[in-house]
Amino acid sequence: MKPTFGRDLTTGSIPKHMVAFSIPMLIGSFLQTAYSFVNAIWVGQFLGTSALAAVTVSFPVVFVLFAIGMGLTLATNILVSQNFGARRMDELRKVVDSSTVLTYALGIVLTILGELFAPDILRAMDTPPEVLAESTSYLRIFLLSLPFSFGIFLMRSMLQGVGDSKTPLYFQFGSVLFTTALDPILIFGWMGLPKLGLNGTAWATLISQIVALVALISYLRMKKVPVAPSWPRFNHLGPVTWATLRIGIPSAFQQSLVSIGMVMVTGIVNGFGEVATAAFGAASRIDQIAFLPAMTFGMSISTLAGQNLGAGHHDRVREIFKWGCLFSGGITVIISAVAVVFPEALLRIFVSDPTVIAPGVSYLHIVGTCYVLFALIFVSNGIINGAGNTLMTTVFSLISLWVVRVPVAYWLSKRMGSVTGVWYAIALSFAVSLVVSMGYYFSGHWKRSIKRRPPTGPTTPNPGEMFGHETGEA
Repeated sequence: MKPTFGRDLTTGSIPKHMVAFSIPMLIGSFLQTAYSFVNAIWVGQFLGTSALAAVTVSFPVVFVLFAIGMGLTLATNILVSQNFGARRMDELRKVVDSSTVLTYALGIVLTILGELFAPDILRAMDTPPEVLAESTSYLRIFLLSLPFSFGIFLMRSMLQGVGDSKTPLYFQFGSVLFTTALDPILIFGWMGLPKLGLNGTAWATLISQIVALVALISYLRMKKVPVAPSWPRFNHLGPVTWATLRIGIPSAFQQSLVSIGMVMVTGIVNGFGEVATAAFGAASRIDQIAFLPAMTFGMSISTLAGQNLGAGHHDRVREIFKWGCLFSGGITVIISAVAVVFPEALLRIFVSDPTVIAPGVSYLHIVGTCYVLFALIFVSNGIINGAGNTLMTTVFSLISLWVVRVPVAYWLSKRMGSVTGVWYAIALSFAVSLVVSMGYYFSGHWKRSIKRRPPTGPTTPNPGEMFGHETGEA
């Protein structure tokens, strides 16, 4: 039975599905990146160096917490896509209930812990004393938005699991516009409101996340979408909750490893002085843009693989892999060529100091040539994650970051006496990660996580649950 909401990815053209499903997510990622750039301009240009420093030292904490939430909701995406592909609508409802309880509970717990230990965490990060108070105040306000941000991550994952990548884009676009407009109003105290300075950006984020989440849930409930959250039925959460945790904990751990590893690498770069740090920061902005297509296609591949594996269409997974390599790799090759050929022009968007641009150019010449490796990693990892085997992709991240990137960056930069050693370590970690990920994919061992699951025949969809509009149809 063809679903009346979302997109059935188990039939039809794989490349058509991949493009139509990925484009809205890619636009959403660019929107979020654009907002982060606009917010950095408001803070850096109008509030001064201390405000920018306060945001900078708070960001790693926020990034780690967001990584945990996004890792857990990846499990939701996998379970939703597999059950939706197999038309097990009763199991799908259990996943929605279980994930709703887990995600909001995690968000509340992390918020409470963050509020209590924010000053201690910032001190442990060697935050300069002159910005400690401002950083603590900003972080504590921002952390209040955590449960609502987790709720949005959850809704996005569930909608993408049923093949709808458009609805999250619409609400994300509205949220970005609202936050962009609200930022200066609260920062500068326009329209008779109090002048909140840096804290205004944190309050703007909190308010916009609440509005976006309430609006999205209300919309989905009004349309009777199968993944619209409702008051959960706790009596059936046990097995599904365990399945969610079994997939979600490794994924959350993996995301945290990545963010903590980047903090460690940044610390090594900092040891070479502010010029090296500024160059790394500017070049990382280029990375952020270059990685968006790969990460977006990785998410779409995970959903495509999940639905088709759930439906038992294993032959289509090979086609998903082939087209994923062509699309993700092809787009990233173009971006890589631009970064390598025009590095100085790209860096001048963010910095103008020639002493900063020189090491930045070196970074893009070394790391930029390896962007395509990163893109291919997300193809094989996307299929492995779609099979529910997030533990192995966590192992790949552990090897890439903690066996290769961090120790090699430290050793090579010291041996060379230059921050260039860090650039080579990053490139090497991409190559190693690609080898282990592709090796595992071609071994076929990832299929075992599907075969071990007890067979569950597809249940007859409830017409009331399946009724909706074709938001995700192209």
